[in-house]
Amino acid sequence: MQQKIKESVGVLLAHIIKVDHRDIEKEAPLFCKIMGEDFGCSEEEAKAFLQEAVRKEYDLDAHIAIINQALCEDKLSKFHLLEQLNHIIYSDTISEEDYRFFEKIKEKLFSC
Repeated sequence: MQQKIKESVGVLLAHIIKVDHRDIEKEAPLFCKIMGEDFGCSEEEAKAFLQEAVRKEYDLDAHIAIINQALCEDKLSKFHLLEQLNHIIYSDTISEEDYRFFEKIKEKLFSC
């Protein structure tokens, strides 16, 4: 289950980078730092994961459901995840869509 959570959190964070068409090289250090601190990923592993996540198709709602199921009773971890998501969003120009996306994720995480 830990591997699924790791993948789902990584996809969620990478999603912001992907949909905003951000520079992967510029965003990679923050992404790698978050994945390293929370999941023990090496910089190389996290960077490879980011590059793969940006290239491939995924079902974001399925990944959010995995996170929600794993953290259903753990509100502190949910807030921590939102904080990380916020760091990714604020690492570059913020759009109205970014704000709506953040609110959507917050609603989904606290729906259980």
